[in-house]
Amino acid sequence: MWYVLKQIAKTGIKTERLPEPAAEMVVAARLHEDILRTLGRALTIRQVDAGSCNGCELEIHALGNPYYNIEGAGIKFVASPRHADMLLVTGPVSKHMAIALRRTYDATPDPKLVVAVGDCGCTGGIFGESYATLGGVGSVIPVDVAVPGCPPSPTALLQGILAAISTAAPRSEPSLSSSAQPLPETPIERTHRIPLETPRDGTI
Repeated sequence: MWYVLKQIAKTGIKTERLPEPAAEMVVAARLHEDILRTLGRALTIRQVDAGSCNGCELEIHALGNPYYNIEGAGIKFVASPRHADMLLVTGPVSKHMAIALRRTYDATPDPKLVVAVGDCGCTGGIFGESYATLGGVGSVIPVDVAVPGCPPSPTALLQGILAAISTAAPRSEPSLSSSAQPLPETPIERTHRIPLETPRDGTI
């Protein structure tokens, strides 16, 4: 016993420093604060697959696991756009999904936010505009934030949602009517992208 105490007195207590908070945890904490400050309640999201390969969906599903724990940050996915604050749209918009996407946008109550996910959602990706696709999400509905990547990481998705929430307060515009306006040929000008802070090798 005395030997152990002498060793402690001689060498001191050596412990490892606590690790720095992971980037995901920092983003999630900021997201939770911004959601409460902006909405005063949980953020509800309707995810829309407009024609993706499901790669982005896998990353979106990862947000619900215990590590990212988006429900703990105050985010919930809902089945109906009528209950949603935000649309999370993936994939190049196929011509068969254009009307459905527009109707989903119209059914979402104002003020609504739209986040385009993945290279395909941002620009059409490798599919671009073809006989079967209209290009990115911005060619059909207004987009607030575009999150590039093939697929984007869960951290990048959290950053995109955080960026969209920061634009929620000043936004106020009427819903587009599918019967009154044709599909725009170019993306909405106010779309902006966020850089990926932690790109993955071979996936972007």
